[in-house]
Amino acid sequence: MIVRPLRLCNAKSEAQQKLMAIFMPPSPANIGYIRRWLSSEGPPDTVKQDWEFFQFQKRLLDPIGSQVAPHYRPHELLSRPPRAQDVSLELLMASQAHLGHATGLWHPANAKYIYGVRGETDPIHIIALDTTAAHLRRAAKVVKGVCEQAGLVLFVGSRPGQARAVVNAAELAGGCHLFTKWTPGTITNRQHLLHRCQKKAVDNEDQEVACSEDELRDHGALKPDLVVCLNPLENYVLLHECALNNIPTVGIIDTDCNPAWVTYPIPANDDSLRSVYVIAAVLGQAGKEGRDERIRRERMGADGWSQNYV
Repeated sequence: MIVRPLRLCNAKSEAQQKLMAIFMPPSPANIGYIRRWLSSEGPPDTVKQDWEFFQFQKRLLDPIGSQVAPHYRPHELLSRPPRAQDVSLELLMASQAHLGHATGLWHPANAKYIYGVRGETDPIHIIALDTTAAHLRRAAKVVKGVCEQAGLVLFVGSRPGQARAVVNAAELAGGCHLFTKWTPGTITNRQHLLHRCQKKAVDNEDQEVACSEDELRDHGALKPDLVVCLNPLENYVLLHECALNNIPTVGIIDTDCNPAWVTYPIPANDDSLRSVYVIAAVLGQAGKEGRDERIRRERMGADGWSQNYV
């Protein structure tokens, strides 16, 4: 490699001489100058010269380089969740949503979601991210519509590390969350399993209203209007109960899962926490938009009904 010297032949200051000695090709004179500069035997009054050298080097090197923007910031998925229209292929690629399972574990029903195969010794399937983005936007539209009509959305994620994403999405959408094991019969046998749960009445603006215990006792246990499942493989019983009660479901479908288990599948990597956090944040933000729209219309008097939800 040929290093071209900088054009500092007419340099007279001490700082320019130091920089010229560094970038010039090595010679006995330059090497001796650098040794004297780095040695501790130099004069003690070199602070001014060093400061001039630093300022000159800063002015010279500041224009060099590049600015990497925008780049992936996974910590902002909780503080600044993206909207459905902000979902891009770059965001999904950075969150590892395209990585599937080994080709020997694939489900044939996922053939339309698979882009190709990567690897020779241990090949894995690659998920088509354009399909993932389209299905994610569709699911976000469904969540927004349910929250806009004062529906109850249940977010479920029982794998290690998914609790924070589930709780954050439920808080945004004003729904419920579950990050532990699903109790079989919670939906199909909810009158016996949930009869001791505490109930409260809220108005159309999600504000709690006073209600007697007799009125609350007359209302049976609620069932969710929509269930968002982040790991369908471990929650097949939940999805089966939702199908028996005609409850629509949204789920992350990896290449080894049957997409027929859920109503609105989202083909993506369910093993990556970044991928799960992106999808949960987008769905939670969509629920928040629908909830805010409902509250805004209620305050403006656009809705002609005033029913309390228990």
